[in-house]
Amino acid sequence: HGERFDPQPFQAVANPPMTPELTAACEREVHVLCADGRVLRAGRASLYVLSGLGWRRTSGFFSLQPMIWFVELGYRIVASNRAFFDRLLFHR
Repeated sequence: HGERFDPQPFQAVANPPMTPELTAACEREVHVLCADGRVLRAGRASLYVLSGLGWRRTSGFFSLQPMIWFVELGYRIVASNRAFFDRLLFHR
């Protein structure tokens, strides 16, 4: 999917669109800035990326309520325990 996404570390994004509030939020969770101006974050941003990578049915299903609540909860759990999941999933 070549150039559908342009991943950038939040520290390298120019101001604007980066604001102090967005910088603080990006330290805690992933964000997607859509071409139409929407800002998606956390679980919704992850589902947007999955959809863009060809997982449209899966992301569509998990975007529905109440499934989105579980996605957001799962995202919060993993994001809050990154070091643990890093050691668990990525052995060095």
